[in-house]
Amino acid sequence: MTITTIPLQEFAKNADAAAKAADKGPVFITRQGRAVQVLLNIADYQRLIREHRNMAELLAIPEMAAGTDFEPVRSSETVNPADFS
Repeated sequence: MTITTIPLQEFAKNADAAAKAADKGPVFITRQGRAVQVLLNIADYQRLIREHRNMAELLAIPEMAAGTDFEPVRSSETVNPADFS
């Protein structure tokens, strides 16, 4: 599998080349250096939706998580445990 990364401006100018690259693997489309879209061929897309049920499972695939920036925000609020009695 080949992973391709192209800037949005290049994708807009040459979508045909991006579509051909998607036949070899996912194409990450970037804006200001950050991945904003992923282009997949239909066979890869169908395989993903058939094999995986949720976003957490998809992000567990290294190829799908590549280039994905995710920094959870830590809450400053104190959380008290639930009292079920």
